[in-house]
Amino acid sequence: MMISIPGVPGKDLCDRNLGQTRRDILRVGGSSMLGLGLGAMLQAQAQANPATAGGPGWGKAKSIILCYLQGGPSHLDLWDPKVNVPDNVKSVFNPIDTKLPGVQVTELLPKIAGILDKTTLIRSMSYTPNGLFNHTAAIYQMMTGYTTDKVSPSGQLEPPSPKDFPNFGSNIIRLLPPKVPMLPFVMLPRPLQESNVVGKGGTAGFLGKAFDPYTLFPAGDDMDMDKMARIRVEDLEMRADVYGQRLERRAKLRDVINAGMPEVDRAVQHLKLNEYYDQALSLIASGRARDAFSLDQEPREVRDRYGRNTFGQSCMLARRLVEAGTRVVEVVWPKVANSDNHSWDVHSGLSTRMKTQSAPMLDQGLSTLIADLDERGLLSETLVVAVGEFGRSPQRGISTSGNGNSDDGRDHWPYCYTALVAGAGVKRGYVHGESDATGSAPIRDAVHPGELLATIYQSFGIAPQTIVYNHLNQPRELVKAEAVSALFA
Repeated sequence: MMISIPGVPGKDLCDRNLGQTRRDILRVGGSSMLGLGLGAMLQAQAQANPATAGGPGWGKAKSIILCYLQGGPSHLDLWDPKVNVPDNVKSVFNPIDTKLPGVQVTELLPKIAGILDKTTLIRSMSYTPNGLFNHTAAIYQMMTGYTTDKVSPSGQLEPPSPKDFPNFGSNIIRLLPPKVPMLPFVMLPRPLQESNVVGKGGTAGFLGKAFDPYTLFPAGDDMDMDKMARIRVEDLEMRADVYGQRLERRAKLRDVINAGMPEVDRAVQHLKLNEYYDQALSLIASGRARDAFSLDQEPREVRDRYGRNTFGQSCMLARRLVEAGTRVVEVVWPKVANSDNHSWDVHSGLSTRMKTQSAPMLDQGLSTLIADLDERGLLSETLVVAVGEFGRSPQRGISTSGNGNSDDGRDHWPYCYTALVAGAGVKRGYVHGESDATGSAPIRDAVHPGELLATIYQSFGIAPQTIVYNHLNQPRELVKAEAVSALFA
């Protein structure tokens, strides 16, 4: 069957002198379909339903903000200070009281100390790594729930692959697509990265690119604190001239095909092509996503409250995105590991770097995010998680991962560290688990990163054992772990 597409040849093309080509005639075969890439993505996102289960916290979350503290923050110098321990274990920072009686953090977190009654601290995060205590492998595990089987001699992973396990956010938006015309999954303000490996654990992997995050990575160096003021989202804008005409022409083109081929229309009716096409157009035309990225719409005092730096403004943008209907936002710490200045990877210079650089940004941005969500009534349906890929060694100046460490530095330590969670049915004013006297290992209620992911899935009303099929059509669980039900009220 052949259908002629009416219109003036080349009229809405950049090269108006072009004549009619074979593209002006559309040949539709038995399995061919016409559609926008975004429409196909929205369609794919609606093709699966979460398995049914239940339990504490089940289905409380409508969205999640993951503050990913890449680099491995020192739990001993932030959330879990120890006293009456040797000098090379004890933090150089003094412990302070918090809103929770008997619970202390260090002096680096005075603002978080004031909102700790809205949160749960997990002081028993723990796992035994396969091979080197490498950032990339730990990131991959934290984001996907699986360990990788290909590690180079240096301990680095291979670059992202379509065969990778999907980021947990990709699984969530596949099973629970948003109900409003909004970007379902956003990652900012930079990609997951370790050395030259960029994006590992941060894609949809074998689920396909339809479930990749929308990546917002403003231009500028990691130390550029004003980069969030230069956000550019042109691909979400409806340009008044050529682009708008093309969208209109494509919409008419679809109508012509539907009218000329009723048998094909009937054959694919169950696919709801019109619905997903309209969703794609609505996302762009509504301006909902574009407006969410307009940080200048926020009052000056609110922007100041979050902190005029990349992390603080990213936290504020995360709140704006979930407010507009985004399901998953991953705020990646603005500074990569294996570097100095604001990085959590404190093999040296811990006392200065944490006190004057990373900790103040974390304290202001995270505390404001949780308080702001609570004040707006959003915390009850928004899960907030702050966690790194591991903690730091209890003893300063020793090597646990093959790295050199100064007397004023701590090495990688996956055996015990701390995470903070809040919102969406999570207990308020609760400390889960306990580390030993030196913060070396949990002495009760250990939580594996996979169990934290399972808890996230449960919060969304998704059974952690839900089956997905990989690139070889093999069944795989979302994560091989159980949710930690004790975290929920």
